[in-house]
Amino acid sequence: MFKKVLKLFCLMGLAIVLVTGCYQLGNYNSHYLNENKEISECRKVQHILGESCVPIKPQRIIVTDQESLEIAVALGFQPVGAVKANIVGSKERILAKKIENITYLGKESQPNLEKMVKLQPDLILGLGIDGQGYRLYSKIAPTLTFDFNHAAWKKDLRLIAQALNRIEQADKLLFQYENKVKGIQELFKNKLKNTDISVSRFYAGWNFTQFQTPLSFSGSILQEIGFAVPKQQNQLLKQKYSDGTYVTVSKEKMELIDADILFVALDPGSEKNFNKYRNNPLWQTLHVVKNQRVYTVDSGHWIFGSILSANAILDDLLQVLLKKPGI
Repeated sequence: MFKKVLKLFCLMGLAIVLVTGCYQLGNYNSHYLNENKEISECRKVQHILGESCVPIKPQRIIVTDQESLEIAVALGFQPVGAVKANIVGSKERILAKKIENITYLGKESQPNLEKMVKLQPDLILGLGIDGQGYRLYSKIAPTLTFDFNHAAWKKDLRLIAQALNRIEQADKLLFQYENKVKGIQELFKNKLKNTDISVSRFYAGWNFTQFQTPLSFSGSILQEIGFAVPKQQNQLLKQKYSDGTYVTVSKEKMELIDADILFVALDPGSEKNFNKYRNNPLWQTLHVVKNQRVYTVDSGHWIFGSILSANAILDDLLQVLLKKPGI
């Protein structure tokens, strides 16, 4: 939800950019613009905002969010341009050396249009691009956008793979991931239903936390494996929050994040907020704290993501389940 709310702030920025940006685009070397550029070979692809003619073999892809970056890299592409996350952690760690030569275009909420033009993309790709952004990007290069789905991340992966003619690669990645899930299920089959896991996210500068529901990205993965939802969370979700991806938790209600295992996803700069919870006397009353089963993880792949983030979550789970207690 926060991811989408932040994107709405882009409308104000784009309103200003449309005046200056369109002037720049109109006066920039006109051969950069899609409307004046011939595409020798392309495929017509339907998406949520219309139809775009996508190059058969795109060579210069720009992505407008971190999840699209992850998907493009997983499918074997090397985007020339990308944005940085607004608040959540970066995906650079899980992308390793696959994006060494990429050009960053600013924050996801307001990418630098002049830099985009200079990169001469042949395709712009993003999840949840709004109509105003789509019209603007389409003046630079063919633009594709699809709905952003937290728990239905596999659907997003396959939609983009179909659009980029890499569906076989996507199916292979999903097959490997699902086999990995089955391996974990087999390894811990006698413990799954009796082990509840909570995922809490801490922000920088905001004095609250939240727990991720089964409709969130990480929550859906835990559900797929078969781990239980903490009882107090389950009861609350049935009463009030049946359709949300997270529930806000104040320091006075921190028992809501209690579980057999607690993963704490930290945004950059959120340690101060996290320490306020840890230093609260109520923190010491949590069973998960008493049992030393609290583990800090990177919000870059625990909060939003696709196939590479999902695999990174499975790796984190295995490390925790097979090794020592946490903090």
